[in-house]
Amino acid sequence: MVNYPIGDFLIKLKNAALAGRSEVVMPYSKLVFKVAELLKKEKYLRDIKKSGGDLVVDLAYMKKQPVLVEMKLVSKPGRRVYKKVDQLKKLKGLSFYIISTPEGVMTSKEAIKKNLGGEVISEIH
Repeated sequence: MVNYPIGDFLIKLKNAALAGRSEVVMPYSKLVFKVAELLKKEKYLRDIKKSGGDLVVDLAYMKKQPVLVEMKLVSKPGRRVYKKVDQLKKLKGLSFYIISTPEGVMTSKEAIKKNLGGEVISEIH
């Protein structure tokens, strides 16, 4: 049993990318699926399939290099991190947050457009 499924999923993605693997299999959950859809929309994942009780994710590669390498968990089971919309606006550069808001899981860019804050799950560069 996994204590923090979303954290486990993101770390498995990062480790698979660093190891050069193209596929990750995780137990299915709604939150993990929503984050996977978000990463696919942002072109960090190539494909998502639900197979039985598992979620099969194909990593995206560009010029034989994984796209998803620079990723950091922000919220953890013992320490949840929340940010208001004005704190999200201060994030500069190409990086963005994956945020769980009252309207669902979204990137910090979408949250700023909708004027929402929430729990910061991860930061992706």
